[in-house]
Amino acid sequence: MKTFITKTIMPAPTPLPNKHSRGSSSRPVFDPEALFDKNEPTSPRSLGRSIRCTLRLIAIFFWGLISCCFQAILIHAPGRLHVQFPCFFWKIVCTIMGIDIHTKGQRIGEIYSEKDINLGKRPVLYIANHSSWLDILVLGTVLPTLFIAKQEVRTWPLIGVLTRLGGTIYVSRNRQGTGQEVSDVTKRLREGYNITLFPEGTSSDGMRVLPFLSSLFAIAKPVKKRDMIEDENVPPPLFVQPISIVYDRLEGLPVGRNRRSSVFSWFGDMDLAPHLWALGKWRSMRASIYFHPPLNPDDFLSRKSLAVKTYDIITQGNEDLRQNRLD
Repeated sequence: MKTFITKTIMPAPTPLPNKHSRGSSSRPVFDPEALFDKNEPTSPRSLGRSIRCTLRLIAIFFWGLISCCFQAILIHAPGRLHVQFPCFFWKIVCTIMGIDIHTKGQRIGEIYSEKDINLGKRPVLYIANHSSWLDILVLGTVLPTLFIAKQEVRTWPLIGVLTRLGGTIYVSRNRQGTGQEVSDVTKRLREGYNITLFPEGTSSDGMRVLPFLSSLFAIAKPVKKRDMIEDENVPPPLFVQPISIVYDRLEGLPVGRNRRSSVFSWFGDMDLAPHLWALGKWRSMRASIYFHPPLNPDDFLSRKSLAVKTYDIITQGNEDLRQNRLD
């Protein structure tokens, strides 16, 4: 008598994806998030780091008070030292916070006088992506410029005073006030100042560039009739320089998606104080700035086409910086 044994053949288990392979390639895949502790996604918790953050905030507070006194004097002094001093101020703040600034490309633009503008010298409108309040600190170290900021910044403790003394131009999100805001920017450009604008209108999560609002690009709209240049209500001819900003190092290690959005980016309904406290606990960080070649608004038919071109350049620059494609 033969005994038949039925053998159930189970399907072979699906192999787990190999994190060290990509498709048929054996090239390892590097995940920056694996370098950090997943249990602490925002900031490390230790007594030493809390003490470090406290000392940093105290140092920034007293440095801010001293700088306010200097700037209040310089703003009434002849010359343009009141535009150059904020660069020194923000450089010290970044040093205190442990922020290293890495630049690529060449910045254009000088601080001109009204006479220089009348002789044909062109001011510069710097256009940058916006993911955090850190953008002002970082760009402030390398750009002798006036910033365009939202109205809420005016009411921030100490920072509001510093931005007012620095000549910041405040804008609202109300379309009815756009005309007056463009007029204020035009006046500053005619006085020889360079302007920095964040055309996204709000900060992002750092992983993408939000669509640009083209309304303030009206200050860079080409002047059709050159006899209108002397009109004080018409912006002078200028150059537009796109700038890409990416925060790509944290305590010497590459930054991935999670760290970029949870540590550096300040967006949505996030409160400023908790974000500043969490950021100040890290030992060091790095911001990379890419100065793209300037654009001549006269080469574009409208402000919208100029806004689209600038958006494409900055978006590509952000992607290149995040993936470390640039030499």
